[in-house]
Amino acid sequence: MKNQNLIILDNDILYDILSEIAEFLNFNVIKLFKKDLINLKNKKNLDHVILCQKKISEIKNQIVIDNFPIYIFNLVERLNVEFLKLKFNEQSSINIGDYVFNLNSREMLKKSKSLKLTEKEINSIFYLYSTKKSVSIEELQSSVWGYNIELETHTVETHIYRLRKKILQKFDDNQFIQSTSSGYKVSL
Repeated sequence: MKNQNLIILDNDILYDILSEIAEFLNFNVIKLFKKDLINLKNKKNLDHVILCQKKISEIKNQIVIDNFPIYIFNLVERLNVEFLKLKFNEQSSINIGDYVFNLNSREMLKKSKSLKLTEKEINSIFYLYSTKKSVSIEELQSSVWGYNIELETHTVETHIYRLRKKILQKFDDNQFIQSTSSGYKVSL
């Protein structure tokens, strides 16, 4: 199933047209009525775009189409661009504790200081953060590096050591990635 949704608000004809070509679209097509929008108000959902004929206050991610007829190819192109923008914004800034991570530029930021990170460093931090628990070296080795657990390597330990050293030098923080008896974890 596609992970982004186009919500068509109070427009049965447009819903029917896009439903007919749904197999060629990069998003799901969902029909919704204005009375059902209460659940979407003030949410920062980055998995949907609402297509409507009139701007609705307090609703994020809207595309207002008030000039009909519209060429279907132009509409689909506009929708695809909007979904790409949402995906880019979703990846651009994530907060972990006192830090802001910009995934697009691979930077770790705190106040006016920034630290460039490699892709493996970003992946390691986000894997540790997403698990919400201490992660073993073997799990990191398998999940982030894709190495076989049975291989004898110190890649993970060396990598985490260097990452912790970079964070300490830039932010004077030796607690962000902590060593535990069972592996590593990100402290919040």
